[in-house]
Amino acid sequence: MVEWIKENPYGLDARNKSSFLLQQLTELTRLHYEKCQGYRQIINAMGIDNFTFSDMESMPFIPVRLFKMLDLVSVNSEEIIKTLTSSGTTSQVVSRIFLNKETSILQTKALVNIVTSFIGTQRLPMILVDAQHIVSDRKKFSARGAGLMGLVNFGRDHFYLLDENMEVRWAELDQFMSRHHNQPILIFGFTFMIWKYFYQAIKERNYRIHIPRSILIHSGGWKKMLDEAVTPQHFNQSIKDEFSIERIINFYGMVEQVGSIYMECEAGYLHAPTFADIMIRHPLTYEPQAYGQQGLIQTVSVLPRSYPGHNLLTEDLGTIYGEDNCPCGRKGKYFRVHGRLPAAELRGCSDTFAYRKEVTTR
Repeated sequence: MVEWIKENPYGLDARNKSSFLLQQLTELTRLHYEKCQGYRQIINAMGIDNFTFSDMESMPFIPVRLFKMLDLVSVNSEEIIKTLTSSGTTSQVVSRIFLNKETSILQTKALVNIVTSFIGTQRLPMILVDAQHIVSDRKKFSARGAGLMGLVNFGRDHFYLLDENMEVRWAELDQFMSRHHNQPILIFGFTFMIWKYFYQAIKERNYRIHIPRSILIHSGGWKKMLDEAVTPQHFNQSIKDEFSIERIINFYGMVEQVGSIYMECEAGYLHAPTFADIMIRHPLTYEPQAYGQQGLIQTVSVLPRSYPGHNLLTEDLGTIYGEDNCPCGRKGKYFRVHGRLPAAELRGCSDTFAYRKEVTTR
């Protein structure tokens, strides 16, 4: 297994990281060109016939939406051990991401490296703000299921807060809290579900939980939250006030690049790890944007070996604020996500579940 996966995920400065990524991404571009017919046709249509690149900005990228339209895979079918699907409403086509053993292992090791650098290696009792049936099929996961299975490794005595009808399991919650009275707890869920089923449900029931040394990790789309006038600042403060939780960590990630997540630091910025990076492009011209300018987020990752997901243009808007000089001390680019490109489809895990609930209760 590659050695860089074990290194400090925020230890390379800009020059060394750029050199590392350029080499790795060039090799992956060649690999997927040779192994994936659909990707090869796309690259040929771009008129690219020379795989020597001077920088990452000049390398070919593909829109993340293509994974909804094509099955892009770079390994034989018998090598596929797991299929991931993106979040989507019932009327949408979802992305399909095919993993072989090598890619799956790399993604897991990368995720462990990133998350433990933030929260340490101690496995805390864990509340998962979701239902267990979401992860019942170990060979096929939705984005929600992939998120749950990725984070479940960082806790112990796992408690799924919701039943199959998406109702809070109050009696079981009583038992869990009794077992871990005065202990720090790790909580994970997608943003809207944390808000609706952990914060609002518990507050409305007047169920008291005081867990000051605990950690809450969340992720997912913010569209529904902002529609309800819940900003990230309001979300964090409400959680802190209700549960006395001081450590609340958001992260940005996507099913098309599982493992390469961008966690939020103490200064409120998302960080690119050593084996992944982001660029910002103008929404109309696709020209690279300078730091401080908003545009479409382009993500690169050296993890995808079984499908050409190493260089993707997303439909998310963001801004890079700097590199190697974040107040938190971590090296690498640091940025914020501002939301979806106007008219882009509803896609985030939290947004998707919110949409389904809204439709079924009308």
